[in-house]
Amino acid sequence: VFRDLETLTGQRPVERYGMTETLITISTRAAGERRPGSVGLPLPGVETRLVDEDGGPVPYDGSTVGELQIRSGTLFDGYLGRTEATAASYTADGWFRTGDMAMAEPDGMHRIVGRASTDLIKSGGYRIGAGEVENALLDHPAVREAAVVGAPHEDLGQEIVAFVVADGVTEAELMDFVAGHLSVHKRPRKVRFLDELPRNAMGKPQKGRLPPV
Repeated sequence: VFRDLETLTGQRPVERYGMTETLITISTRAAGERRPGSVGLPLPGVETRLVDEDGGPVPYDGSTVGELQIRSGTLFDGYLGRTEATAASYTADGWFRTGDMAMAEPDGMHRIVGRASTDLIKSGGYRIGAGEVENALLDHPAVREAAVVGAPHEDLGQEIVAFVVADGVTEAELMDFVAGHLSVHKRPRKVRFLDELPRNAMGKPQKGRLPPV
């Protein structure tokens, strides 16, 4: 979509990140670099960090996935009448848990790769964002739609399974394509071809309605 918009308009989109609870907190700059797939840098007054499951820091290396947490004066006061939910949304040291998984480049540019609840895949000791694999699949000219999930695996914990809408391409070709664009451990172990992805009224893919692996 980024590339198509640039071709049609001559302009690169400004991508941003925010939530109802936080307002806009991270953004590419209109006068700065607009990197495809990146939501940019924290706005003035906003602090971000990426953490692993134990709350430890995640390196800004462009490939390691962590939960995005935020501190900012724009944060909400809390969920109305839900004291426990409000408390659970903050860490002990006062950072807001977004529930989104992200990666950051060494220069601080952030990339969102999915929700922790539905898009985090733990395979072979690696934490993989489904959105990253989906974007790699969508870069293949034969793929029109893609949804990636983690399925139980006795050795890996979870294996990456891709559901795609595509023509004229094989399972092996798509596996190799992803391995050539991302780290090899992020390639799908299985690819399932569908006529269409199940979607809700807003057009968002519904992974819970995908066929059994």
